[in-house]
Amino acid sequence: MKKTALSLAIASMVPVLANAQAESELVDLYGKANVAFQSADEGDGSVTDIKSNASRLGVKGELPLDDVAGVGGLKGIYQMEYQVDIDGEAEETFEQRNIFAGLEGGFGQVIGGKFDTPLKVAQNKVDLFNDLEGDIKSIITKSDNRESNNLQYTTPSFGGFKVSAAYISHKDDEILDADGNLLDTRDNGTSVSLAYDNNGVYLAYAYDQDVEANDWDVQRAVAQYNIGPVQVGALYEQQEVADGDTEDGWLTSVAYKINQWTAKAQYGQSDIVKTDGETYSLGLDYKLSSAAKVFGFYTDETAADDYDRSYFGIGTELKF
Repeated sequence: MKKTALSLAIASMVPVLANAQAESELVDLYGKANVAFQSADEGDGSVTDIKSNASRLGVKGELPLDDVAGVGGLKGIYQMEYQVDIDGEAEETFEQRNIFAGLEGGFGQVIGGKFDTPLKVAQNKVDLFNDLEGDIKSIITKSDNRESNNLQYTTPSFGGFKVSAAYISHKDDEILDADGNLLDTRDNGTSVSLAYDNNGVYLAYAYDQDVEANDWDVQRAVAQYNIGPVQVGALYEQQEVADGDTEDGWLTSVAYKINQWTAKAQYGQSDIVKTDGETYSLGLDYKLSSAAKVFGFYTDETAADDYDRSYFGIGTELKF
């Protein structure tokens, strides 16, 4: 009932926000509709359906503030973004994505709410099949997290270098056994990243502690290079869990633009999600305009215990 009321409230806000956007540059109503006609073979024969690939609707903006305590250039910032179910499969139309409010100025940025961790953001654009079946969270990683009760500070850029640090309160989260008995409570988590982004070169290192679970430590290193029409990228991740077991995974990607076309390829291996996990994806995009494209993709995933899946899809993406 609460989720239904939330959906109705969001829907009723759209015309109000659109009007506010028309009257002020401080409000930005935006969205993305990404829909694909997809064939999936997950071991029981092929099934075709329509997939809504993290389509979304949001509003974001900033509010310049008067000089406060001698801090010039201070502004309030906010974002409220919801995933929109276009294919009709979800029980509710709207689902929270990145939602926060905070302050930004010469000192950097401080925000609080629910949003992607610095480790997740550190992947930049290396994952060329993000939000599709080839997304790295399918086989490569368990740590692409969007956390609630999240407080984050990000420094200004210093010659292309930037640091982000998040403190995540798990407050009342409890760990229960199969019978519902309390075993433990969740520790608060931290996520930090150091990134360099300048002249087509992107490098990042990120570290999570107690974010995914108690006593879980995750490290991620990312590299991406853009030169002319070519983008190449690589990601390596290592996960150490509470019992001391350590698993790792890696992924490489390349994209090549030719006029309105972009050809994409991605390959990775990992033991983090599934033992002996292996994935590759191929894709082709055609840009209709700055806000629209059509695309096709093929993804193949294998792992131990006869895990074998493949996906093929064609779709369209519209942004506003």
